[in-house]
Amino acid sequence: MPGATDFKRHAMLVDDMATTLGLDLEEQMMRGRLSLSQLEDAVLSCTGCTQPCACEQWLAAQAETAPDAPGYCRNAALFENLRDT
Repeated sequence: MPGATDFKRHAMLVDDMATTLGLDLEEQMMRGRLSLSQLEDAVLSCTGCTQPCACEQWLAAQAETAPDAPGYCRNAALFENLRDT
């Protein structure tokens, strides 16, 4: 099971990915489009990713809003659904 450091790292990755895709997760929650449980599931799913370093590098390389999450992102479908609502 991932430790607190892993959860914090992956929570930041989820938030940074959302921001890079033009999503504000806090706003999504306030609008009822994302529940706390869904956000927790997204972070937990991210902890199972085998490419967090690649993700950090991809995020750092983005100069503006990205059209899509990288193919390896375990939360790509969630982010796409949030964009569509």
